[in-house]
Amino acid sequence: MASFNESIDVHVPVPEAYRLFSQFERFPTFMEGVEEVRREGGNRLYWRANIGGREEEWEARVTAEEPDTRIAWESVAGARNAGEVTFDKVDQDTTQVNLHVEYDPEGFLENVGTALGMVNGRMKGDLKRFKEIAESGGHESGWHDPADRSTVGAERDRIIGEERRSQDRMGPATTVSTGTDRVDADAADRVEPGMPPGRDRY
Repeated sequence: MASFNESIDVHVPVPEAYRLFSQFERFPTFMEGVEEVRREGGNRLYWRANIGGREEEWEARVTAEEPDTRIAWESVAGARNAGEVTFDKVDQDTTQVNLHVEYDPEGFLENVGTALGMVNGRMKGDLKRFKEIAESGGHESGWHDPADRSTVGAERDRIIGEERRSQDRMGPATTVSTGTDRVDADAADRVEPGMPPGRDRY
């Protein structure tokens, strides 16, 4: 099993950082390649991701949810992996987020060296995007209703997440293709149906 360990300081209080990371269904907004994470009752999770051009699916179970302290999960079917996120208070308004993931590279890509570089690189980027979302007000709106979100809402999150990652790699983009429609990425970030105009989605 390969492992990844990385920490990042996020300028939000510990409870807010924990609450954001505990919303598994929102992972596609900041995790590159992750297309869907769905909680299927109790402690079961369904994951779907695109890794190296290949779609992977697996099931996992949540092994720990300790408020403001730790979240952990491990796969029970499909690609072998396990993860843990811990939250350490730096000061009243800053949290150190520590991500530890163990995974079987051969479960994701046949070329182990490629898998190691790709997966580890993605996870470093994921932490940076999590920090950006958290510090831009992600804890204030949009992250508290994952269980009731529609399929359209989940797809919107996936599209916005892809756009954020695209901007990281290539600079600002003005539109996102949704198949049949073109959506202004900034507008998608700002307004969600049913939300009063002027309130940030994240």
